[in-house]
Amino acid sequence: MTTRQRATKQGAAVREALRDAGGFRSAQDVYSRLRIDGGSVGLSTVYRHLQSLVDDGVVDVIHTPDGEATYRYCGDSSDQHHHHHLVCRRCGRTEEIEGRAVERWAGEVAREHGYAAVDHTVELFGLCPACAAS
Repeated sequence: MTTRQRATKQGAAVREALRDAGGFRSAQDVYSRLRIDGGSVGLSTVYRHLQSLVDDGVVDVIHTPDGEATYRYCGDSSDQHHHHHLVCRRCGRTEEIEGRAVERWAGEVAREHGYAAVDHTVELFGLCPACAAS
């Protein structure tokens, strides 16, 4: 069950900071950005609002290869479609990618084993062209 948080000035600030970041960012990154911009929001509040945005389907969360949770604004829930990400390990640049072959494979594996309502995530990590060139 998703618990919706009421709209607050701090929640809007977290959403805007993540939207403006343009790629996957940690809660600490969002917190630092808000503090630099003069916001008076606590780190626990940032985490709470990020989780609420994930629950609402407007923010994606992935774990980096070193295990850190990072968040990316992906648009309003009415705009969402299932997608995966190609993420630069160095700068965080992110591309939303389709994975039709992955979708077919996941469905086949689920059917083969009698599973229903299966979810999955696929994230690819590499170096974007700019980072690979430097």
